[in-house]
Amino acid sequence: MVEIPRPLTTERLILRHFSTDDLDDYYRYQSLPETARYLYGEARSYAQCMDRIARYVQEPFNEPGHWATFAVQLKSAPGLVGEMALKWNEGGKPEGPKPERFGEIGWTLAPEAQGHGYATEAARAVLDLAMNQLDFYRVEARLDARNTASAAICERLGMLFEGVLRNNMYLKGEWTSEAIYAVVRDQQPHLGPGIT
Repeated sequence: MVEIPRPLTTERLILRHFSTDDLDDYYRYQSLPETARYLYGEARSYAQCMDRIARYVQEPFNEPGHWATFAVQLKSAPGLVGEMALKWNEGGKPEGPKPERFGEIGWTLAPEAQGHGYATEAARAVLDLAMNQLDFYRVEARLDARNTASAAICERLGMLFEGVLRNNMYLKGEWTSEAIYAVVRDQQPHLGPGIT
């Protein structure tokens, strides 16, 4: 089993384990259509949020297909303002004395937490954790190609734009394209201040 150190702290944020106390804050932003705009699913119901929080609380991180999801909280105020996720994908190099994992990173923030650099700060900490402590060789971000805010976060993180899969998913009544950004350990830029 891979041990995920929690909490991670940055200059302004605490990235911690989810708890059942986060349910109301989580529902508050996950139930909004604007939150779901570029996500795979629709805005979530209260019951769906309960299921999701239960999974975040209980899910291990010990094999491909598992997610490590962090509750994002401001140091200056209690309460949930978003989530940051690291997925362990199939692939990578499992053999040898040190594995080289392949993964994916993603984030969702409440509308009032957007535009302050919190997503970049949290993503930098999780990317640093993945690349420098958890033996990930490659981490990518896959996003709706119209999501310019998340694309800008990827660029600030030093992730390289690898291309667009045109009209590769039919979601919410329309064909959508997916942009892919990635960082590879051997070509990793300086990630800046990460976890402390």
